[in-house]
Amino acid sequence: MNFNNNKAIYEQMADRLCDEIIAGLYKADDRIPSVREYAVTLEVNTNTAVKAYELLAREEIIYNKRGLGYFVSPDAQKQILTQRKKEFMNEMLPELFRQMELLEISVEEVDKQWNKYRNAALS
Repeated sequence: MNFNNNKAIYEQMADRLCDEIIAGLYKADDRIPSVREYAVTLEVNTNTAVKAYELLAREEIIYNKRGLGYFVSPDAQKQILTQRKKEFMNEMLPELFRQMELLEISVEEVDKQWNKYRNAALS
């Protein structure tokens, strides 16, 4: 995994696991890779993976069954989507609007690009 400097590595790992949950790779009550397995997969220190799992456990995205490992919480997908939509609407969208205004990009131009994107994704 390629990490960027905008966020701590453990937060990026947590985001990736959330992406995998949203994508349906891990469903409610599915076991996820162990901390060690995930650390090896992403080529990071095990302590970093522990921090990622602890973060997700605090947020109740995953839960630990002692001796069995970590599992996806029943409402994890819904919770992640709600949180990410809120972040998008409150943080990313205002910046997008600002850039659109500066670059004189109309909503119609964005809509045209959106339709191109959707059509390509469906093909």
